[in-house]
Amino acid sequence: MTQNRLFIFDTTLRDGMQGTGINYSLKDKLDIARRLDELGVDYIEGGFPLSNEKEEAFFQQMKKNPLHNAKLAAFGSTRKPGKKAQDDPHIQALLAAETPVVVVVGKSWLAHVEAVLETTPEENLRMIHDSIATLKAHGREVIFDLEHFFDGWKTDSGYCLKVLKTAQDAGADWLVPCDTNGGTLVSEATVIYAELARENFRLGAHFHNDLGLGVANSLAAVENGALQVQGTVNGWGERCGNANLCTIVPNLVLKMNHSTGMDLSRLTELSRFVAEKANLIPDRRAPFVGEAAFGHKAGQHADVLQKGEAGGQTSKDKKTLGLMEHMDPALVGNTRRILVSELAGKSTVALKLAKFGVFDKNSHEVQELTRLLKEKENQGYEYEAAEASFELLMLKVLGRHRPLFELDNYHLESFKTWNREPQTVGRVFVIVDGKRYMGAGVGMGPVGVLDKALRNALDHVYPFLRKLTLCDFAVRVLTSDDVSTDSKVRVFVSTSDGESNWDTVGVSENIVEASWEALVESFEYYRASKNL
Repeated sequence: MTQNRLFIFDTTLRDGMQGTGINYSLKDKLDIARRLDELGVDYIEGGFPLSNEKEEAFFQQMKKNPLHNAKLAAFGSTRKPGKKAQDDPHIQALLAAETPVVVVVGKSWLAHVEAVLETTPEENLRMIHDSIATLKAHGREVIFDLEHFFDGWKTDSGYCLKVLKTAQDAGADWLVPCDTNGGTLVSEATVIYAELARENFRLGAHFHNDLGLGVANSLAAVENGALQVQGTVNGWGERCGNANLCTIVPNLVLKMNHSTGMDLSRLTELSRFVAEKANLIPDRRAPFVGEAAFGHKAGQHADVLQKGEAGGQTSKDKKTLGLMEHMDPALVGNTRRILVSELAGKSTVALKLAKFGVFDKNSHEVQELTRLLKEKENQGYEYEAAEASFELLMLKVLGRHRPLFELDNYHLESFKTWNREPQTVGRVFVIVDGKRYMGAGVGMGPVGVLDKALRNALDHVYPFLRKLTLCDFAVRVLTSDDVSTDSKVRVFVSTSDGESNWDTVGVSENIVEASWEALVESFEYYRASKNL
């Protein structure tokens, strides 16, 4: 296979916004566009200028502050049947956006031509030619997206070829078959692109993930001649989402030896940045960029990794490391994670402690931490999903833990009157360097109130608390063997400073106490990690 320079087209700000639960503000869109531009994406699709005021404002802002590397694209459709492109409001909106690139969607499935456009196959071809030619006459680079192309091909491939050739003759710079409903199999995509490769088309690929095949279909398209790949960061989009660029791009570069303009070393950063803007928790199990992508839990795996790292840089040592990982996580800006659980052996613990010094499996610190880990997990703690808490546990074993404060007391009172929403009032009394501080908070739930009260008491002592945000809270009831006693609960708290996220855990028969433990550790971890 000939390796090529491939072009990455990002539609996070258009197609991606159609995903369930995703709604970016104007500032979010501007920030994401800038980050995509920094990382070397070739094309950034901004949306349809006429759809709403926010989209219009986005394009106005981008005119004032153009991108440095990427080309901004406005999205629209061909002119309406029986009209002229130069008079069509959609075409005029694309021109008014003044983007260097425009994306024009046209019909390639005869069923849609007749039932949706309610026009003839011949008029559809005229609409396509007129729209593209008009945009080209105004100096725009035109990307023509063929909506429902694969459905159309299966029913009348001859007409699909006419659509492609019409768009090409009109001057389209890119022809992009779209799997609009996500129903195409990899075997089908492979055969169709192989047939298209025999024509003189400059092809892209736009796949959705309804069959879970968005990435696989995109790679198959590239293997059979596509030079542009469209998708979204984290694979978000309508229904089951779009093809995931965070998976596609490293596969293209690291596994298939193609080149792109993207800085892969910042790919994990990009994934988490966009998740933060969407107010969504990143998928831990996402290939390449997920927290678990290079995580090792079994003690035997950790033992292999420890031996490989200890050996140095010989080919044998690198091969040892490769037995557990298919690539160096640093290539995509990710890191290896050694997960601790009841499966952990001394090798796992020694690898975790290596952050703070050199410890072999038989050292006192490794033995004590291994013993304490198993003891804590017997009590209900789980550190696999709360690595920040485990890091504090390591600091305690090493005698390096510095508590933020000494607790005097906390007090919560929840109440409800008539048909009003329930309220919780909380007060916290803590001691720092011998001085007593009090904080108060009011809100709906006890955890949020504890958070507010603790910040109120300490944010002038520890200003860094103002940067931290409580972004997720989860509770699991731990089954008790004695039905006459209250069951323990395990609480996980996720916290963010806007750049990274971390998780802490608390366990108690009292949900408030478990929450308090996890909350305090989230603050203590941040100070320890930043050496504040």
